[in-house]
Amino acid sequence: MVLIQIIAMAGVVFLSRYLFLEPKLPLRFGPHLHRFLSYSGPAILTVIWAPIVFMPEQSLWIHWHNPYLWGALTAGVISWKTKNVLLTTVLSMMVFLILHLVVFPA
Repeated sequence: MVLIQIIAMAGVVFLSRYLFLEPKLPLRFGPHLHRFLSYSGPAILTVIWAPIVFMPEQSLWIHWHNPYLWGALTAGVISWKTKNVLLTTVLSMMVFLILHLVVFPA
């Protein structure tokens, strides 16, 4: 049963990517749909990072001892100021690791 579900999901993902990305298909979108779809990337990324940052121990953890929260805030500020993905990634990971391993060890 699990194998059938995996194959079905792979088919859905492949077809959705193929239909939208294959230039030879006569499928074109209007500007309203393009604008609507431009929000899907940030929405998916928020669904991924929000539970990691706010619920690292399976319960809501908004406290100044939360290294995940400090790493995310650092990443937000650095990306806003520099617009550099590599710098944002490296510096925010360094802040997180220093806080997680040195300042607030478990």
